[in-house]
Amino acid sequence: MDIPPHALLERMLQQKIILQLKDGRVLAGRLLGGDEHMNLVLDEVEEKTHEVTRRLGRVVLRGSNVVSLQAPMGTAAKAA
Repeated sequence: MDIPPHALLERMLQQKIILQLKDGRVLAGRLLGGDEHMNLVLDEVEEKTHEVTRRLGRVVLRGSNVVSLQAPMGTAAKAA
């Protein structure tokens, strides 16, 4: 049984997730919401590049910029 992406997002709400972006940056933060286009709202976000780690706070992210999304092990087990 396949689970639609937006249903998986609902299961990850309020969990910490890690995103790899097209431009090579990595964002880690708590998922507040998302939609069917994988546009995401994250809180307590930290951005990591090769040179710097910085705190961004709350971020609205366009889904087309996301290459991959990682969730904690507990969340992944619930989604399976």
